[in-house]
Parts: sequence; structure tokens; C-alpha cells
Amino acid sequence: MSARQEELLDRAYTYVLEHGIADLSLRPLAAAIGSSPRVLLFLFGSKDGLIRALLARSRQEQLALVKHVRSQQPDDVAMAIWDWAADPRHRPLLTLWLEAYTRSVTDPTGAWSGFATQSITDWLTVLAEAQPDADPTATLVILRGGLLDLLATDDSDRIRAAVRSAIRGAGRGNR
Repeated sequence: MSARQEELLDRAYTYVLEHGIADLSLRPLAAAIGSSPRVLLFLFGSKDGLIRALLARSRQEQLALVKHVRSQQPDDVAMAIWDWAADPRHRPLLTLWLEAYTRSVTDPTGAWSGFATQSITDWLTVLAEAQPDADPTATLVILRGGLLDLLATDDSDRIRAAVRSAIRGAGRGNR
């Protein structure tokens, strides 16, 4: 990627964290980031190309942050990931993930294609490496269910207690 592409991708990423990505329109985006729709289309090939670049950026950021959390608290990785994800400062990233994940499921042939599947694969890999004695699928289902509930209700105390209880229960199962 060129320096200009990186710069505009960074600005566009900041924009979609604030405004969402599901109904992204190039004109307001370009105006907000100091560009034009033509430049964005030239640099990213199409609106779908820009969306794919934004989704890739989102996945990279999520994985980098999850790996950082994992390195800081290796004894209870699932709860450390939960605490990071439930932090209100990360709500825009979670909302973006949910928009992209949902769109990937409902529109599997567009720019969103494969996002949900790759997201699952990414997280399963991280969880399997971090907790080799636990079932990564069970942990992922618990975390994602909790995140959906959190985004809907913002009841972090109730959901944190439920996630902790479920993860402890899942840890007793076999892989």
C-alpha cells in the first residue's frame, strides 16, 4: 500500500468507527477525511475494495489487541479478553465487528464475503494457542454471546458474571 493509501485508510477507519460501515457512502466519507470519492476509488479500486481494506484493518486491530491482552494475562486469557472487549472505550470496534459480521452472513458475496468465517478462525486460533486445555469453540461462543448481549444492553456487571461462570464451566469440558 502506498503512503497515501495508508493515510486515507487510517482516516477512513477512524470515520467508520464513529459512523459505522454498513451504510457507508463515499461522498460523506471523502469529505470527512479530506479526499474525494474519485481518489478513494482510484486508490482502492472500488467501494468494495475500500470496505475490504477497512475490514482487514479491523481484523488486524482486533487480533493485535487480543494477542497483547493474552501476553499480559496468560493465566486467564478468556476473562482478560472479555475485560478488554467490554471496556467502553472499545465499543466502536465491537460495533464495527458486529456490523461486518452480520453483513458477511446476510450478504456473503459482496465486500463482506468471508469476514465472519475468517473472524471465527482468527479467534479460535488465538484461543487454542492461549488455552490448550480448554475448548476454544466453547470459549468463543461464550465470549461472542456475551459481547452481543453487552452491545444490546450495556449491562456489563451481569454479563461479566455470566461469562465468567460459563467459561469456568466450559473449562471443565473436554476439547
